[in-house]
Amino acid sequence: MYKRMFLSAVAAMTLLGACAVSGGQSAVTIPGSHEVVSYMGRTAVTSDSAVRFNYPGVTARLGFSGSQLDMLTNPGSGFWMVSVDDSPAVKMEVAQNDSVLSLTGLADGEHTARLTYCIEGFEHNPEIRGFRVPGGNRFFNTPDSSARRIEFIGNSITCGFGTEADNAEAPFTYDTENHCLSYAYLTARELNANFNMVCRSGIGIYRNAGSPREGDAEKTMPDEYDYTMLYDHSVPWDHTRFSPDIICINLGTNDTSGGNYDIERFENRYNGFLDHLRQLHPDAKIVLLTGSMMHGRELDDVKGVLDRLAKSREGVYRFDMTPQDGEAGYGAGYHPSAAQSRKMAAELTPFLWSIQ
Repeated sequence: MYKRMFLSAVAAMTLLGACAVSGGQSAVTIPGSHEVVSYMGRTAVTSDSAVRFNYPGVTARLGFSGSQLDMLTNPGSGFWMVSVDDSPAVKMEVAQNDSVLSLTGLADGEHTARLTYCIEGFEHNPEIRGFRVPGGNRFFNTPDSSARRIEFIGNSITCGFGTEADNAEAPFTYDTENHCLSYAYLTARELNANFNMVCRSGIGIYRNAGSPREGDAEKTMPDEYDYTMLYDHSVPWDHTRFSPDIICINLGTNDTSGGNYDIERFENRYNGFLDHLRQLHPDAKIVLLTGSMMHGRELDDVKGVLDRLAKSREGVYRFDMTPQDGEAGYGAGYHPSAAQSRKMAAELTPFLWSIQ
């Protein structure tokens, strides 16, 4: 759907397997880690000055002059949402035979580009290796107008699992995942916030989806939170790089999935995770959320735990998003649709404004 919209966008954008740039002068190329490129999200710099990451929502923003911009990436890096000069974003795939995402046909002049990685990337190992413009043009910094910093910690609902699907029975595919349609991304943009997204489909606090009642010994959110990339413990995350004003946690759906859970284990692990977050971010306001997918006993049990945890701590808040009933449709696997995600963002945004 976005590829069709793309034809009416300000720029014509293409994917290239080769690295040709038009123009009589040599192209101007900068590495992905160049200082003119500002990033949101958890990233690491490689030995050859590329930027690597794998959480959804990682965003690169930069200014450039000319009528074309190329982003150099690794083949098969996956799906991106791209906009130029605040035009409507367009979804583009960098497939296995592609290595350059090219924005062409722009009016000659100065522009600002925003490129957001919109899927879970731990299977794609995405990198931004560099940016290029035709000779005679240049790159420049763009001012950061973000007034606040917000971190979302969550599961598939935060990732944007299946938001582009129109069939609740549809299986997961990267084609229908779009973090930029998730409640978390929409809320952060509405708040004009610099954001970090730490999320994974199926993840829980003590028990991931489909796991035994006793829970998982590894790969839960507390196990992964201190690393730059999911399931890659080679690069610890430096928490001083991002000090959030607000941390929103939306976990519990997978811990209670299938009704096969131990709510006491859930509470104990959640409590320990909050201790860790408070040690890392002593001044952050922490919001404990329930999402839209839980109902019945599972929802009541999780609400009870979160109420107790919030009541016993300073600077910890509670917010429950309305359980989905199908009126806004469903995404893949009965996950929130794009419309349901907008509803969630519309509920959460004013609450976050109120605790500023």
